[in-house]
Amino acid sequence: MGLRRAVTILGSTGSIGVNTLDVIERHSDKFRVTALTAHSRIDLLQQQCIRFRPDYAVVADEAQARALTQQLASGGCRTHVLAGPQALETVAALPEVDSVMAAIVGAAGLRPALAAAHAGKRVLLANKEALVMAGALFMDAVRASGALLLPIDSEHNAVFQSLPRDFGRGLEQVGVRRIVLTASGGPFRTLPLAALATVTPEQACKHPNWVMGRKISVDSATMMNKGLEVIEACWLFGARAEQVQVVVHPQSVIHSLVTYLDGSTLAQMSFPDMRTPIAYALGYPDRLEAGVRELDLVAIGALQFEAVDEERFPCVRLALSAFASGGTAPAILNAANEVAVEAFLAGRIGFTQIAALISDALAQQAPLPVSELEQVLQADQQARLRAHAWLRQHGVAANVAAVTN
Repeated sequence: MGLRRAVTILGSTGSIGVNTLDVIERHSDKFRVTALTAHSRIDLLQQQCIRFRPDYAVVADEAQARALTQQLASGGCRTHVLAGPQALETVAALPEVDSVMAAIVGAAGLRPALAAAHAGKRVLLANKEALVMAGALFMDAVRASGALLLPIDSEHNAVFQSLPRDFGRGLEQVGVRRIVLTASGGPFRTLPLAALATVTPEQACKHPNWVMGRKISVDSATMMNKGLEVIEACWLFGARAEQVQVVVHPQSVIHSLVTYLDGSTLAQMSFPDMRTPIAYALGYPDRLEAGVRELDLVAIGALQFEAVDEERFPCVRLALSAFASGGTAPAILNAANEVAVEAFLAGRIGFTQIAALISDALAQQAPLPVSELEQVLQADQQARLRAHAWLRQHGVAANVAAVTN
């Protein structure tokens, strides 16, 4: 048996983290878990620690840490429990760690993902906000440290698989004309527009193809996730916004495509299961069995594609506008979206008000140039304050603690 790769999983109790542990368990001869982290699902984290025996676990605060330490000790588990945001950065940069799954949702995942990049790790990036908020800073850290950046989003992982390995020379240099990101269209793709204002959080979280967390499920329903993914793709692959196209593909079988200058289009296809991109990134450049069933093309029969309905999905336009503005604008966009989604999930605003809040935040806060991380974080906090003010102006009792990272 060769040396096993040591893995830190940031956000181990979310859907990406759980699926990562599933793949690792299938290949325990190749990987070992060094650190696991969670924010609120401490019972599940306890179970994961007992099962995988990591050296470290990270929780949000000292009270959680004391309780988890006692629970693990009673089960004979000697995992060392740490607490707080700085501990996330510590376990992301541990010298013994080879690979870091960056799967903390939202802006809270930026600092630890960046710590892994600075430390030169194999960064398995499931946190798209790291690139949306601080793309230039993040990519500079990757280049300076020699980190290997592997995308986990199914769309970007599909693009990565469909590009030549030397795409870093420039897309034009390797013959690429266009990147095509596919989108399912979410649960409201065919719902009458007039009905969108009254949809419920439960309806928004019921994705037709994927099993995901509540926040990303709402992002899929608004298609904000696709706007964020265009921004992410531009940073990951050195593309201009006009080189990235979004196409609605309801079956979620083709995860993305790359079109070349000679007329060829390469697509990555698989059953919609996040274990496929996770296994690809964990094993890269080798491929691993992931426990995912094969596609039955005869059963699928036909694949459908549609243009994006901009009236139905205004968040895509908002994201592209923020990216075009540059500087702190994408951070403002992301912060406002996080506040809006949390307010919607809490029943404080309607579905169509998500885009209205975000649009207001972008209009009210002028973007500034970015040269250091603190500028991004300051813009993020200012945008959250403005978003809460919007909620108050519209008669909404916002719970600030619930939506501020």
